[in-house]
Amino acid sequence: MLSELRVSQLGVIDDLGLVLGPGMTALTGETGAGKTLVVEAVELLVGGRADGQMVRPGAAEAVVEGRFLVAAEGGEGADEQGERTRETVVSRVVPADGRSRAYVDGRMATVSALAEAGQRLVDLHGQHAHQSLFSAAAQRQALDAYAGADRAPRDAARAKLRDIQEAMTGAGGNAVAREREIELLSFQLAELDGAHLTVPGEEPALAAEEEALAMAVSHRAAAAAAHDGLVGDEQVLDRLGRLVAELSGRAPLVDLYDRLRGLQAELADAASDLRAVTEALEEDPDRLAEVASRRALLRELRRKYGHSGDGLEAVFAFRDEARARLAELQGYEGLAARLAGEHAAALTDLRHAAERLGGLRRAAAAPLGRAVEAGLRRLAMPGARFEVLVGGSDGKAAENGGPPTADAVIEAELRDLAGEEVSFVLAANPGEPLQALSRVASGGELARAMLALRLVLVGELGHDDGPHTLVFDEVDAGVGGQAALAVGKALAELGRRYQVIVVTHLAQVAACADAQIAVTKSERHGRTVAVARPVTGEQRVIELSRMMSGQPDSETARLHAEELLRSAR
Repeated sequence: MLSELRVSQLGVIDDLGLVLGPGMTALTGETGAGKTLVVEAVELLVGGRADGQMVRPGAAEAVVEGRFLVAAEGGEGADEQGERTRETVVSRVVPADGRSRAYVDGRMATVSALAEAGQRLVDLHGQHAHQSLFSAAAQRQALDAYAGADRAPRDAARAKLRDIQEAMTGAGGNAVAREREIELLSFQLAELDGAHLTVPGEEPALAAEEEALAMAVSHRAAAAAAHDGLVGDEQVLDRLGRLVAELSGRAPLVDLYDRLRGLQAELADAASDLRAVTEALEEDPDRLAEVASRRALLRELRRKYGHSGDGLEAVFAFRDEARARLAELQGYEGLAARLAGEHAAALTDLRHAAERLGGLRRAAAAPLGRAVEAGLRRLAMPGARFEVLVGGSDGKAAENGGPPTADAVIEAELRDLAGEEVSFVLAANPGEPLQALSRVASGGELARAMLALRLVLVGELGHDDGPHTLVFDEVDAGVGGQAALAVGKALAELGRRYQVIVVTHLAQVAACADAQIAVTKSERHGRTVAVARPVTGEQRVIELSRMMSGQPDSETARLHAEELLRSAR
């Protein structure tokens, strides 16, 4: 719902602010007072075309801002009906020279993003480009809502078919590509199997062994030198033995004697160990070359099939995946047969689902058209014809100019079965040809057609899936008397479900509104400006009197206005 609108420097509008509520609001005023500029301001908010000529002469730019209350997913606040809502603010800046700028919730946005957001917020009815029911998708959705058609089974069947098609492609449906992949996987597995990989931790053990083999000579020499330094005449152990003998039997030195005896024993053990190590360490050039070659091979495998900086785990994982993929490709014939059967069954299910959907759409098309025609007769278009056309593919060839592919043929068949091509057509007057809504010349006739359609959807369903704010301009063009009152009551009926804003010249329509805003022109500092003010009570009676007779002070007109307000309720 549009809760607040502020417009500055747009046409005759200097600075205008409106606070709007739910239900039906009528914008009234003399011709040229600026009512239509309010609608143009709303159209700018939903991505309408901006023109520098819209800017008030002498101003650098025009600014339009709108505050909307929209349904909140998480529920941030509640309106008076207890529904969860949140605020969103959109704005448009139109400079006198240059490109316009758009903002959503204070953040810069493209005009296309603004238009996308606007499609969910406002629907304009009249001579405007931004009408949601102009689009084929919205018309199809409206027909589905009226028909009670559930697209979910068709969509689920389509998703299942798509999954099977992806599985067929992934399984190697192309024979040449499949043979190439088999050759590559066979080569890779042969290389990996030839490497006789055992455990992922092989590399650390090989690195330790290579280091030991490469340093064997220097290790043995060091051990031998240490052994020779400990044993033999006049070496460490021999000299330590003489020192121990000197201290033997001397009571004051018994503690030192014991410590030296222990050290003598430890050095003797170390000498024995050094001798054993010296005898065990032997050079093995062949094994050293073998270990170095093995490590180089493992590094190459990690580079090709794993991650050079990591261990062999990735190589083992690649080998397992490659073996499984090879088995899958080699067993393709059986898999292909199974997938082909699943594909045929899924395509049959999709055809049936599309046919059921199309049947519901075709069955509901004529009743919807008749219901809208009945609504148009109520809205002073007694000779109008409204039809809902349901078709399928247009049968065009592929975009490259060649014959359609098998998939394109199937898609065209499915679209035809489902009745995907939905079009609303209108002949506003007897003898006129039926034409698409977007080609209807009269804004008033188009607005009434949209009003009738929405009333049908609301009457059948209690709601439709369009935007919650509906703006009607020219909806009362060419009507008067009881027909005008019927239009007003129809708008008020719609206002019980939606926020309806209507620009009207007719008192019969304005009297049906829940609120009325009068737009007038005044002079300020020598310039004409538009002023908008809510009118209630006696002021509303005066405004309705002006609309009926042009004489707001006329007692007769005032009596008629009061009667009109009573009859409109």
